[in-house]
Amino acid sequence: MNYHDIKKCDMLNGDGLRCVLFVSGCLHHCLGCHNPETWNSKSGIPFDKKALNEIYEELSKDYIDGLTLSGGDPLNEANLNDIYNIVSEVKDDFNYKTIWIYTGYTYENLMQDTSTSGRMRKKILEKCDVLVDGRFEKDLMSEEYPFAGSTNQRIIKLK
Repeated sequence: MNYHDIKKCDMLNGDGLRCVLFVSGCLHHCLGCHNPETWNSKSGIPFDKKALNEIYEELSKDYIDGLTLSGGDPLNEANLNDIYNIVSEVKDDFNYKTIWIYTGYTYENLMQDTSTSGRMRKKILEKCDVLVDGRFEKDLMSEEYPFAGSTNQRIIKLK
């Protein structure tokens, strides 16, 4: 898996102060996307132990409320194994912190997918606390709608 950025002390991508990992790879290609440079799963830099340590260092701070996974799309086929490992490790080591995950897939599509990838996506969601689902719709963009880019996207508490 590749990634483009790790943001620290972010207040825009979930509740409270968060560490945000922006991964590469997205097949949705939403018109008006804020991160089109992340669409290619081979763009960015390889996610490695150093990147995970950077996330852990941030999560170890008392004032950081949790981890947000964004992109690209963390649930892109190319990311599934690494994202599962990240959410599993973070939940084991920081179970008091929340994990938010953004995806262009809808919750219904994710729950109905019985493929191998679909089963892995469900395993990932079992470790997450909040899902922001749905494609970004430029015509529905609203700065008044917190934590999502457009009003069609839903903020779903998974726990």
